[in-house]
Amino acid sequence: MDAARVGIITFPGSLDDRDAARAVRLAGAEPVTLWHGDHDLRGVDAVVLPGGFSYGDYLRAGAIARFAPLMGELVDAAKGGLPVLGICNGFQVLCESHLLPGALLPNAGLHFVCRDQRLRVQNADTAWTTEYAEGQELVIPIKNRDGRYAADRATLEELAANGRIVARYVDLNPNGSLDDIAGICNEAGNVVGLMPHPEHAVESLTGPSTDGLGFFTSIVKRLVNA
Repeated sequence: MDAARVGIITFPGSLDDRDAARAVRLAGAEPVTLWHGDHDLRGVDAVVLPGGFSYGDYLRAGAIARFAPLMGELVDAAKGGLPVLGICNGFQVLCESHLLPGALLPNAGLHFVCRDQRLRVQNADTAWTTEYAEGQELVIPIKNRDGRYAADRATLEELAANGRIVARYVDLNPNGSLDDIAGICNEAGNVVGLMPHPEHAVESLTGPSTDGLGFFTSIVKRLVNA
């Protein structure tokens, strides 16, 4: 097939859409700019919801963005199998859209957190993690104010029992997330939400590592080999 086409949705307040597009390009795919107010996914093969502060995080992080016109198209497509990666604010939007369970709450201590964070890959079989090995440790930047993952105990047990915890924080839990959860996926594994920012760890010149590039090469290889 021709180069995979990965859409990047921009909301008012998105900060990392261009970084995500660069990561997609470095992974060998064509980034496609998508606007939140449109109604057409333009035939993309996968979608990234980037980090930032959509609508200024008014009301609740991600709560307004979930009603964007393009999100209606995305929710249906994701339920039909379209691969979707939500990073930071994108993770919040996925939870608000009920594509992923739980919620992202204000950090423990109520401080904005910005640091290079060690993670452990828990599930290397999702659409976005096949380039990693289970148990592999990564160093990826994290920057958030509302990054504390929370869910009821039954949901947490179901996520753990069914391999739906994609990554956990190692050494330090930067925001108080329950069970050290840094990322989760849906049952099918095509929708992944991740609080750390892999798009900021794709080049040795600018990142603490290149450990984040695997999220993007994973989806490109899956799409090319589909």
